[in-house]
Order: sequence, then structure tokens, then C-alpha cells
Amino acid sequence: MLQLEDQDIHQCTQGWVPVFTDSSQTLAVMSIGFLLNNRDDAVVWRGPKKNAMIKQFIEDVSWGERDYLIIDTPPGTSDEHITVVENLRHRENVDGAVLVTTPQAVSVGDVRRELAFCRKTGVRVLGIIENMSGFVCPHCKECTNVFSSGGGEALAIETGVPFLGCIPLDPALGQSLETGTKYTEAFPQSSTTDSIFNIINKLTSVNIS
Repeated sequence: MLQLEDQDIHQCTQGWVPVFTDSSQTLAVMSIGFLLNNRDDAVVWRGPKKNAMIKQFIEDVSWGERDYLIIDTPPGTSDEHITVVENLRHRENVDGAVLVTTPQAVSVGDVRRELAFCRKTGVRVLGIIENMSGFVCPHCKECTNVFSSGGGEALAIETGVPFLGCIPLDPALGQSLETGTKYTEAFPQSSTTDSIFNIINKLTSVNIS
């Protein structure tokens, strides 16, 4: 997505140097993928080794001055999620979590458990996003609810957390992610771009002090 494949990790006196997406160095990335010899290699690690790597990513990467540190985790409430929360708390406060669901009941059920996890661990939920919320036809631009709709918003209302918005199932967005194209610049007039920026504006206006 970020066109960073085959990038190498370097060391400095403060630890690992993250990979920057461009010369402006406004966005830095760290991924286990940078440490693999082959893109098709599987990471077959037991819990202790995975948890040690998570700790190293949090503590030993020289992020420098930053506005946000965003950690993308897989769905679920696994040991890795506990490790992320515990190691972040040793260094600084956790501002909150953004939960992403698709409209289907199965996905909403998973996010409901993630919400319970956040509450048990004392992590504030900044909001819920409903992804793949309807299919946007590339020809007529009409949106069809392929997977139903409203599951994420209904969960947000039921549990009393903010609903940040919906992102439709847009073929152009999927293609942009595959090719590393900046979707919002390529399609500035699309409803999907509007949805993305509306979500960003809601998140950046949240009081996290």
C-alpha cells in the first residue's frame, strides 16, 4: 500500500530507524515484513517470541518527535493485543482505540468482544468505523448494500461510543491500495474521499488529553 517493499531497517544510537514513505519524512513505518528475507515467508512464532518483537517495536524504534503513533492490529482479543497495551503503558498513555467492523453480524460480534476487551483493559474507545459499507458502482456511482448496512452504527449506539462513519466498498479504493496510489488525490471528488476525510476530521478533533 505504501510502496515500501524491499526496504531495509537500519540502526542508530537510539535503536532501529523506521522506514519513511517519502523524503519529507512525515510518515514513518515499522513492520515485521521489513525483517523477512522473502515476501512469501510465514512468521511461525510462538507467543513469547511474538511478544518480544512487539515490545522491541515499541521500545527500540527511534520514532523521534511525532504527532501520532498508530498501531494496526489484527482482529480479535489475543495475547498480542495485551502485549501492545501493557508495553505502551510502560512508556506513555494510550490515547485510545479505533475499532473497525464490516456490516455483517459476524464481524460486528467480533468488534463487540474487542470493545469489551478495551473496557476491561481501560483503553478508551475513540469510535467505530464501518468498512465495506455498501458497493459503489464505478459507472453510475450508485451504492448497493452488498453486506447489509448499519451494523457498525447500531453497535456504536448500543454501546454508547462515537460512530466515526462508513467507508464504502469502492473498486477504485481497492485498486489504489494495490498499486500504492494516493486515493484521495486521484479521486478528490468521490464520496469515498469525503467519507475518509470526515472520519479523519472527527478523530483529530477528539479531546484526548
